[in-house]
Amino acid sequence: MSTETGQPATGNLDPVVRRAITVLVVGALVPLLDSTMMNVAIHTVAVEMKAAISTVQWVATGYILAMGLTLPISGWATRRFGCKPSYVFSLVVFLIGSGCSMLSWNIGSLIAFRVIQGIGAGLMVPVMQTELVQLSGGRNLGRMMSLISVPGLLGPILGPVLGGIVVSSLSWRAIFWINIPICIVAIPLSVWGIPADKPLDRKASLDGIGLLLLSPAFALLVYGIARIATHGGLHSSAVYLPLSIGVGLMAFYAVYALNTKREPALNVRLFRSVRFSASNILLTLQGIIMNGVLLMLPLYYQEARGASVLSAGLLLLPQGMGMLLTRGWAGRTADRGGARNIVLLSLAAIAIGTVPFAFAGADTSLILLAAALLIRGAGLGGLFITIMASAYIGLPREQAPHASIATRMFNTIGGAFGAAVLATVFQRQAAGHAGSDLHAISRAFNVCFWWAIGFTVAAVIPTLFLTTRRKSGMEAATQGTASQAEVGSST
Repeated sequence: MSTETGQPATGNLDPVVRRAITVLVVGALVPLLDSTMMNVAIHTVAVEMKAAISTVQWVATGYILAMGLTLPISGWATRRFGCKPSYVFSLVVFLIGSGCSMLSWNIGSLIAFRVIQGIGAGLMVPVMQTELVQLSGGRNLGRMMSLISVPGLLGPILGPVLGGIVVSSLSWRAIFWINIPICIVAIPLSVWGIPADKPLDRKASLDGIGLLLLSPAFALLVYGIARIATHGGLHSSAVYLPLSIGVGLMAFYAVYALNTKREPALNVRLFRSVRFSASNILLTLQGIIMNGVLLMLPLYYQEARGASVLSAGLLLLPQGMGMLLTRGWAGRTADRGGARNIVLLSLAAIAIGTVPFAFAGADTSLILLAAALLIRGAGLGGLFITIMASAYIGLPREQAPHASIATRMFNTIGGAFGAAVLATVFQRQAAGHAGSDLHAISRAFNVCFWWAIGFTVAAVIPTLFLTTRRKSGMEAATQGTASQAEVGSST
């Protein structure tokens, strides 16, 4: 990986790198806050536009599917044009989509403009990850991930709170208005603050066959998983058909990518690395553990405790605080001592912080639950940062775009699966009970949280395949950089 920034192996980050990270964080705030705030506004949009909830749901679903279709293109874009131009372009696309969404005149136009936003977000996040890894030069990845993860940690927590305030005080259109000044600031900041990078291959051609297989495969998997909760399981054709087609296309893509002589959209040979495969399995489980419970927590406070949307969002703040408390420690420790022990400790904290909710009733102490969320958040912060750093250990520079696509895909699939599974479990447990039966509703939530604890325990298995010492991984990265430099000079 490139080391042009003079990134030190230890100690403080290079000022150029720190400036670039700050700029990237500003841009990353937009899609993360936008998606979480928009979820709060679904009911309001349905009422104002006189549309059914099933139709309005496509405001979120279309956004996610557009991200899925665009995600594999990000690897080609960074190789062909470089990370900086690709990142700026993604911000421009997201800005256009936000402005048009704010001005949408009916539900159809809003869905279409949200698709444009999804295209920008689908490019933005993996390009940002690739830029970060290349700036690191293969060193201090843990610390850099801890800095760049701030939007990802805060977005799901602050988004619902801000969304509730904006929608109740102004209008759902104001959600998109907020994006516009942030993008207008982030675009020139990116031009100024992100170091120029050389494209890996200016003549790189787009892997059309690979994209025709991989993009719809990912989008269909996410769509099918999202339909699980709506249809109560896998028995509906609306669920198993897209899932079956998605799995089939993914299998065809794997065969194609292993046999093609051109640069594939996603290099599946990366999964020959046990550490890389284990990291991606953990990212899937992390998505389940975080997103699934993040869906259940506000519902528990609202349905079992009678809290408002805004109050439920505020009650989740201790989890966000816990995430912030451990992000710096996790990054520094991962750089020094490897990933395995930190992930195990983080999983233990997540399980401990979830157990009180598995026993919580309609009158459980809110102070106890706030303390539990603080512990759970501390575990989530350490988990995500450490896994992301582990996934890139030892990868040569040209493989970073592929790793960014893979990590994003697996984490997204996990998030969708977690939300769908826990929502389905809750629906089945709560079936036949009146909404006023708070004890029955609380028991239904208890079962959901036990499922989350089960996924947390299952994550211990892939964790055992992670490294225990960071040094060997970094040495591998340095050796990979040197060998790639030799290849480049010889050609």
